[in-house]
Parts: sequence; C-alpha cells; structure tokens
Amino acid sequence: MISIKEEGFKKPTEIQEKSIPLILAGKDVIACSATGSGKTLAFASAIIKNAEKGRGIGSLVLTPTRELAEQVAKTLEMFSKHKPLEIAAVYGGLSINPQITRLRSADVVVGTPGRILDHMNRGTLNLQNVKILVLDEADRMLDMGFIDDVRKIIRECPMKRQTLLFSATITPEVAHLISKHIKNPIEVSAESYVNPEKLPQVYYDSQDNLKFSLLVHLLKHEKTELVMVFCNTRRNTDFVAKNLKFAGIDAMAIHGGFSQEKRNFVMGRFHSKSAHVLVCTDVAARGLDIPGISHIYNYDIPKDSKEYIHRIGRTARAGKEGKVINIVASRDYENFSRVLHDDNLKISKETTPLVERVVVKLAESPRGFHRRFGGISRGFNREPMGNRNRETGRFNKGYGQSGRSFGGTNRGDNRGYGRTTNRFPNGERFGRQGRSGGFKRDGGGYSRDSGGNRRVGERNRGNSNRQFRGTGGRPSRYGRSRRFGGR
Repeated sequence: MISIKEEGFKKPTEIQEKSIPLILAGKDVIACSATGSGKTLAFASAIIKNAEKGRGIGSLVLTPTRELAEQVAKTLEMFSKHKPLEIAAVYGGLSINPQITRLRSADVVVGTPGRILDHMNRGTLNLQNVKILVLDEADRMLDMGFIDDVRKIIRECPMKRQTLLFSATITPEVAHLISKHIKNPIEVSAESYVNPEKLPQVYYDSQDNLKFSLLVHLLKHEKTELVMVFCNTRRNTDFVAKNLKFAGIDAMAIHGGFSQEKRNFVMGRFHSKSAHVLVCTDVAARGLDIPGISHIYNYDIPKDSKEYIHRIGRTARAGKEGKVINIVASRDYENFSRVLHDDNLKISKETTPLVERVVVKLAESPRGFHRRFGGISRGFNREPMGNRNRETGRFNKGYGQSGRSFGGTNRGDNRGYGRTTNRFPNGERFGRQGRSGGFKRDGGGYSRDSGGNRRVGERNRGNSNRQFRGTGGRPSRYGRSRRFGGR
C-alpha cells in the first residue's frame, strides 16, 4: 500500500507480519497482542482492500471506548487517502443527528457497541451488507459489560462475513464469544508483549501517608517527556490531578465522568504538550494513541496482570524506550501480588528515597455524607428539623423525618416536594434545581386537620407561632418545628 510507505512504515510488527497475510486471504483471525502492537494497520489492510465506495456499509469496527473509535477512524482515513472512503465514527457523548447524516453515505463504520445498537434500534444503521466485522480490544469490551450489545450486533450481521478479533488477552468470556460466533478462526499472537530492554519496570514500597508525596518527588526528579499516571477510580483521579497542580506540576485529569467536549479539550492540551502529565482511569485511557509517552506511573495498582499489561502498552511504542513506575502502599499489596504472579512480567524493587511531605489540599477520602445528586444541594444535616444551627442561628435544612430532601430549599419537617419527582433512599439529595411547592403530601398535596379540613400554610418563614387557616380557622397544633411553604 502506497500510503503505508508514505507514513514512514518500513518494517511490520510481529502481529502485523503474522496476521496480515491471513486477513488478506479472507480468513477469520483471532489475534492476541498488546495495545500499541500495530493491530489497527493489520485489520485496516483488509477493510481498505475490500471496500466498495457507495455500496453501503461494508465494514464494521467495534471498539470499547469513544477515544479508540475516533483513533481507529482517523487511522483508516489516513491509510485510505488513495482510495477515498466515507468513514463514520459513531459513539456517545455527541449529538446523534450528525451521525445519522454521515451513516447514510458511509462505507465503513467505527463505533462503540452502545451507540451502534442505538442506531440499529432507530433504523438508521443497516448491517445487511457488512462483509468484514472487527472486534477491537475485545477483552476490554466484555470487561465493560458490552457482551449483550456485542452479541446483538453480531446477530444482525450476515452469516457470510469475515470476522477479525483483536485482544490483549483471551479471557474465558472472550473464548466463549469466539466459540459461539466465529467459525474455524486461525489464532495468532505476538509472543513478547514486553521488551525488558526497552521497558524497565520498577516499584517503590511506600507508606500510605507518603504515597502522594513520593509521586510528586519522582515526577520532579525523573527525566520525562509525556507522563501518564493511572488511578483505579474517578475520585482518586481528580484527587491526584488537582493536588499535582497545587504542587506545581502541570497535570490534567481525564475519566469516564467527563463530557466529550471536556475530554477533547484535555486531550488537545496533552497532545500539544501544554500539560505533560495526564492522570487517568483505565477506561478513559483505552485507545489513546499518544506519541512521546516516556513514563507510566501506577499510583493505584491494577487489579490483575491483564489490566497492568494494557496500561504499560501506552509507552515504549514503535521501538522507543519507556519506563513503568509502580508506587505500592499497604492497600495495594493484594493487587500487586496478583500482578507479580505473571511470569512474563519482570518488576524490580527500587530503594524508596527520602521525600518531603507534600501538603494535600483536597482530602483523599471515601464517599461520605456530602454526596450530592444534581441540583443545588447543601449536603446532609443530621440534626432533626426544627433545631437551629448553633453557629448561624438559622434553621437547619436538608431532611425531615423521612431523611429525604428533594432539589430545592424545602423547610418542611416531613417530605417536601419541589419540582423534582424522583426519590432515592438513604438521604441522598438529587434532582433539578427546583424549589419546593411547600405542601405536605396528603392526597391533593395539602395537610388536613383531624376534621378533614384543608389547611394552607401562610408565607411567614420566621413566625414560630404560625397559624393555619382551614374552614374552622383554628390555630396549628403542630408547634414551631412544623413549617409549610416554599421560599
């Protein structure tokens, strides 16, 4: 292919050398190789060779993440510039209407299972002409819970097709999928997924309370280019990124909780080297093809060697050198022992340096009572309604006898219902930024006295001797702590 030479590729990688002849011969192939081994070019060769412009969707590539879908689509466009094809990347986080427009003329579709299935259900994606089906990073797709979506998509493709599956590891789930949906595949693998000469791996044993300080010390003293720091949770990702900024290190976070616009902004800064440290979760990092990554830091140790292999595949690509640094504290011992059970991984211990304690400005703590869902929430207040805050003198807000608060600034001591309609247990606050309508729910939404007469609360927020007007005009028997009415 002319475009391959133009892009400067001279020698195929091991997985390319083993798989491309089989793929071009039309065989179903199961390729086991690590991230960054050049597998995209392997299946791109067949897609571009067999594509027929204007004949409908001839090839479908499924990827686990948005970033990988975008990356694969760009790679296909790059290698097909001498055979122009309409390549549509479809994934969540963006408006669906422009995708529908692109699908009408698409020759190749690359996307995530959820959005592909969405288009199928809408009738905007027809897979009846698919000749090549690619499952890229299949192990990750199944780990993320896409197994049912993947099966539905496979069943919509013609029986007579070429199926190519690429995976860093062949898990039992992947093996089961292969046995059910791929007939007589040929398996190939790249034997050495880690070159110890190009990618030394080390670990430091750290005290829990000095773990972040050690990370800062290493980032400031190691000579690096671009760096990726892996965390296991979104909370830790935000914690590490924000505190690295406080420590004078230009770092940015990316995880699955970001909007597509924000993800694009972060990756744009990282690609342009405006920020040289990217703190991320495993899901967010899948499919990121970023040249120049010299170091991988595992601030949180992954749960097993399979995930570890995926992480370290971000560096030492295309024959370049890299380094993997693991920071191991007592809470990481269980995960790290599972990683060490992989005989193919050689991780040596380094002497932990003396480090200066870094002041952490955002506490790394488990979720507590300040968890909020949507809306303008002020968190939980565990004192009962009717009490005043000792510091401010104001009445406490938050929840009544039911322990629930809904969206706005309701002051009722039982359930107050604003514009929100959903309710969670355990006192969680959530919902739109509504303001309470101010009525205790009782049939029509008003409270009733013992005689069945409706009473409507007066709009006097501060009057502890509030009167309620019903047909009998009797004063309230509920006392000062019961208050009705919105703002």
